[in-house]
Amino acid sequence: MTGNLRCMSKDENTSFRHTESEYKEIIKECKKLFEKKYHDYGTAWRILRPSSLTDQIFIKAKRIRSIQEKGTQAIDEDISQEFIGIVNYCVMALIQLSLPADAPLHLDYETVSRLYDEQVAATLDLLRRKNHDYGEAWRQMRVSSMTDLILMKILRIKQIEDKQGQTLVSEGVEANYQDILNYAVFCLIKLKANEKH
Repeated sequence: MTGNLRCMSKDENTSFRHTESEYKEIIKECKKLFEKKYHDYGTAWRILRPSSLTDQIFIKAKRIRSIQEKGTQAIDEDISQEFIGIVNYCVMALIQLSLPADAPLHLDYETVSRLYDEQVAATLDLLRRKNHDYGEAWRQMRVSSMTDLILMKILRIKQIEDKQGQTLVSEGVEANYQDILNYAVFCLIKLKANEKH
């Protein structure tokens, strides 16, 4: 052990490998939908400013919370589909933030697929580092609590956007999108596990 860094134990490593495997399976499902949407609409979403993508994520998270509170829904689309939408909108927002202002609106699928994978890899790496400190704490959390955390992160992003990105001590917009993406994946892992029981 060096300084304050603690090496992960064998059990923690095994546990995280299981999480990583589940995470990648969820992402594969999300990317499959992303690919189908690309087939239908191309990269029409590139016209959206990051703040508009934030609002799209907000709408989806609000619908999830509304269904969780009411226990019923009027539209025949379960909350899993909304979480998948949140994952994909987060990736879109991260791609938008990473591209130069003069990047073309239309991107071929090979390019956009590579950018998607890069953003997911960076977000998974963030999870890997956070897991070192927090372990698998999310497994003891309720999906409803993670929904609330997603909403809180969205409100933080909106505040940062309204301040034109100027913050004093807070992490930036990208880190909040990454946290939202990770929470949405956690929720999908838990929902899938619940379906099996």
